[in-house]
Amino acid sequence: MGYIRADEILPKELLEAIQQYVDGKVIYIPRKEKQAWGSGTSAKEFFRARNERIREAFQNGKSTKELAHTFSLSEKSIQRILRRLKLAEDAADEGI
Repeated sequence: MGYIRADEILPKELLEAIQQYVDGKVIYIPRKEKQAWGSGTSAKEFFRARNERIREAFQNGKSTKELAHTFSLSEKSIQRILRRLKLAEDAADEGI
């Protein structure tokens, strides 16, 4: 994440008020409206597709150990992904 110099964009009075609290420090100013995770990048789609490949491979007989090695994850992470996908699938089935 890049930064913008406050003295280039803020009025002098506001800059002086902020300096009373954080003189010379780097601060983070959050967005007014929070964005959903992954909305600014393709990360959400990447992980959804990866997790779907994990589920398909598991259904085709791959063990969690093999999947952990293939996807460079721990067995615990593979188990967690499979459990979440199963819960989501069960919830969708109940909604029908």
